[in-house]
Amino acid sequence: MNIKSLQLFIHLCESKNFAKTASAMHISPSALSRQIQKLEAESGQALFLRDNRSVELTPSGKKLLPVALNILAEWQNYQVQFVEQNQELKGEIRLFCSVTASYSHLPELLSEFRLQHPFIEFKLSTGDPAQAIDKVLNDDADIAISAMPSQLPSRVEFEIISEIPLSVIAPSGVSHFAQELQQEKPNWSEIPFIVPEAGTARERANTWFKAMKIKPNIYAQVSGHEAIVSMVALGCGVGIAPDVVINNSPVRDKIERLKVASIAPFELGVCCKRSQLDNPLIKALWKVAQEKFITP
Repeated sequence: MNIKSLQLFIHLCESKNFAKTASAMHISPSALSRQIQKLEAESGQALFLRDNRSVELTPSGKKLLPVALNILAEWQNYQVQFVEQNQELKGEIRLFCSVTASYSHLPELLSEFRLQHPFIEFKLSTGDPAQAIDKVLNDDADIAISAMPSQLPSRVEFEIISEIPLSVIAPSGVSHFAQELQQEKPNWSEIPFIVPEAGTARERANTWFKAMKIKPNIYAQVSGHEAIVSMVALGCGVGIAPDVVINNSPVRDKIERLKVASIAPFELGVCCKRSQLDNPLIKALWKVAQEKFITP
């Protein structure tokens, strides 16, 4: 007994005509007859009373009909579930972000996304956030977590997920410039600075230097904000870094924030090429980002 035989049996019960059922089910009358005979042999019962003009169900056929209908319904339910599972989004998303973003913002975004789309895999790469938009434009990443630049390329779509303050930090321990920092008006040109090599954070630092009328003594330009905090903790200089990086640094107890004029925060978000929003995988992640991070 198979599903096809049951389908033929059910249709014949309704049409009560071998020719009509054979035509509707795209099978020859002789093949239909053989299928019904096989079903009768498997059930051990005659299912139809036949003559040259009509077909009628036997009592055994009437008892089999609800059983066949139930089996067919269960089979169709199973197929629907199987099809729905196969229609789940599958594939890989290449995602780029900084090390800090990988544990400060990425888990919240991906935890919700994984619940909705468990068959999508991620290939995560980390590095200098200043490279994020270039990674997207050069097709090295499908989507990235990045600071909003002062000029967003026209081919890039950007969704804000957070606002990130920045701070000026100094080593809390002994350093050769500690005494100068304690002055009411420090001579900033005597103090080494550790700044981001590029990107929005560097732009904010330059704006702050200009507002403070400081001609900075640049000790180091660092690719990646995490290293700035580490170098400050080692006493190499005063640094400018995002608060989220400072707060998550393993050496945060070895630095202190200086009470100086504030630095304008930057906006953090997810970005991708506009053309990528037609990709069902990217579109799905974008939707979660919009729903998960609601900015004022």
